[in-house]
Amino acid sequence: MGTAVERTDEHVREYLIYRGFTSTLKHLDSEIKADKEKGFRVDKIIDQLLHFIQSFDLNGLKEYWLYLDRRLFSRLEDIYRSTVNKLRTSLYRYYVINTVQRGNTEKTQEFFQKQALELQGQTEWRDWFVLPFIPVPEQNPAFSPYFSRQWSDTFLVSLHNFLSVLFQCMHILPPVLLSFDAEVQKSTSLTEENEQLRQKLFALQLENQDPWDGDEKNHHKLPPYVQNMDRLGDTELDLVTSQRVVSATTTPSRNFFSTFLPQGRRTPGKSSQVAAGASPSQATVGRKELPANQGARSKDTVQTKELKSSSSQASVSELSSCPPQTNLQTHSRHKKIQDHEKERKELLSKPNQVSERKADPVEDLSTESTVETHDSTSSISRAAGEGGSLSVEQPFIKLSQEEYGEHHSSIMHCRVDCSGRRVASLDVDGVIKVWSFNPIMQTKATIMSKSPLLSLEWATKPDRLLLLGSGAGTVRLYDTDAKKNLYEMNIDESHPRILSLAWSPSGSSFVCSAAGLSVESAPRLPLPVSGRLLLWDTKTVKQQLQFSLEPEPVAINCTAFNHNGNLLVTGAADGVIRLFDMQQYESAMSWRAHDGEVYSVEFSYDENTVFSIGEDGKFIQWNIHRCGVKQSEQVVTRDATGPFVLSGYSGYKQVQVPRGRLFAFDSEGQHVLTCSGTGGLIYRLTNKEPALESVLSLGGHKAPVVTVDWCSAVDCGTCLTASMDGKIKLSTLLAQKS
Repeated sequence: MGTAVERTDEHVREYLIYRGFTSTLKHLDSEIKADKEKGFRVDKIIDQLLHFIQSFDLNGLKEYWLYLDRRLFSRLEDIYRSTVNKLRTSLYRYYVINTVQRGNTEKTQEFFQKQALELQGQTEWRDWFVLPFIPVPEQNPAFSPYFSRQWSDTFLVSLHNFLSVLFQCMHILPPVLLSFDAEVQKSTSLTEENEQLRQKLFALQLENQDPWDGDEKNHHKLPPYVQNMDRLGDTELDLVTSQRVVSATTTPSRNFFSTFLPQGRRTPGKSSQVAAGASPSQATVGRKELPANQGARSKDTVQTKELKSSSSQASVSELSSCPPQTNLQTHSRHKKIQDHEKERKELLSKPNQVSERKADPVEDLSTESTVETHDSTSSISRAAGEGGSLSVEQPFIKLSQEEYGEHHSSIMHCRVDCSGRRVASLDVDGVIKVWSFNPIMQTKATIMSKSPLLSLEWATKPDRLLLLGSGAGTVRLYDTDAKKNLYEMNIDESHPRILSLAWSPSGSSFVCSAAGLSVESAPRLPLPVSGRLLLWDTKTVKQQLQFSLEPEPVAINCTAFNHNGNLLVTGAADGVIRLFDMQQYESAMSWRAHDGEVYSVEFSYDENTVFSIGEDGKFIQWNIHRCGVKQSEQVVTRDATGPFVLSGYSGYKQVQVPRGRLFAFDSEGQHVLTCSGTGGLIYRLTNKEPALESVLSLGGHKAPVVTVDWCSAVDCGTCLTASMDGKIKLSTLLAQKS
């Protein structure tokens, strides 16, 4: 990681120079010099520790080790805490031994005076308090090993190895910029692998197209437009065979198509007869005029019969000149061909056929081919009419669709974690299922709650943690690997409903939306529910601040961070979208977005706009650089916005207010997945009217879909659609990039 960070710093510095951002460059250089993590370079971290030891800076050494403990070591599992404590003890002993070796007894006594309260209760330091009073500690059996070069080298190597392994295994999600080199190498390896597979496929195709050995060679190679036909007309076969000069000793092919064709048209005698009577071009011209000239057709029929008789005579002469075994094989093959020919003539001579078609089997097959072509053309046009427009290449192909059916009530939330490995789903009964889908669907954990749960959110760092918001004013931090609660935070008793949670991309904090209890009012009289928007620190597990909601405190329904956590967008019950500056912790702008509540809000791919869906049934794109300016607007169906209704027998009706995410974008932000009555719908985002262009319907549901999510990786994406009957459909898509 250290090499990648250093190289990325150079790229950023080069970019700032190119753009002329000299002041930013100065700040970057100064902050890099003051960087305590040293760009994740282990050698530089150890050099900094040795610098504090050599300069007898005990306070600097303690503060730097505390910073490393708070920033890095605290992310480790509890089983590694003893290793960290042993390294800290060895580090302090290294400092004390250095003061003794350099004869600075004042610093030695200062160490024990300042650290007495901390170290006197530790057994490993009990014998060390006599060290300043021993005349020659190097000769004391209890301390002599620590003055050897071997001990100091062993300690430094152990510390170096520990930090190296820590940086490799630590659950810190690197930014996209740092993974650039890895992505380039991965893309290159995939390209090379695809090229190798393409070469193997090409070689296999060549092997399948090679002629058979000995007497089993292909008589002729069918052109591409013939290979895909279900039937082959006699006229077309004449056209193909007339354009090829075939040896007289070549035996008929055992191709499946050729067994249904007349024997005389596949024997070598036919080619010689055509070549003797006329040139291939003349034969072609004559056959092209068959449907137009009835007289010529009868004349060609007579010639065809002559060709059949002459070719059959040639076949008899060939059979007599072949060895006995070859004669038997060829005879049996010809017998099969004659049987097929007999069956074919019987089919062509059915009573319901007109007499003219009986006398002319060539025209019969040609007519059948024409009819089939017409039927296929009409079916294609019919399909195009049903689908609206027949696209040459769709942006996505649905590879598969699987179902997760462990829930027994309507789904409220369904989210994929940052790594794309696990899914957390919450139903209205308060049951949470944590499950994986690769390579198979498997439930990892089941969470039951006494108080009703209203919201959930995956942590960004580490991604195994899950935030659960309840209707009793509490938020729980749950470890999905250990299957236990780590913390339970009491948010606000006066605002017990936790409607929305959003974890900052930095992993150091999360935003919590708490709302009061809803008040019953007269029909259609709006009574805004009071709410609070809070920021909590994940390290101290304490409330950091409360955001100001203007013009009045109102319930926040949805929240979303941008990629670096510097901006936070919220959608509220009063129809207002608020954009917060997370560096100043204040509202940057707000505007009236919808007539009614805002149900779902997300940043666009370039983060210059914000998308929202509201109670008024509109999907709107807003420009965040110009407050309240619409960039596009699209009216969507009621099934996409809610409230969602599930009807049953005897007047049963279930109504659910939207809680989870109502739309999700693909990896490039060009397509959006929305809810519908029968499954997810994928639209293409356009820069014109209409703003949404329908691309693909995922389907698969029998009840209204209430929340969606889209996890993308390379060319394959996973779409999650959850419905009111407790079913979750996992659709795997393949993106077709032009």
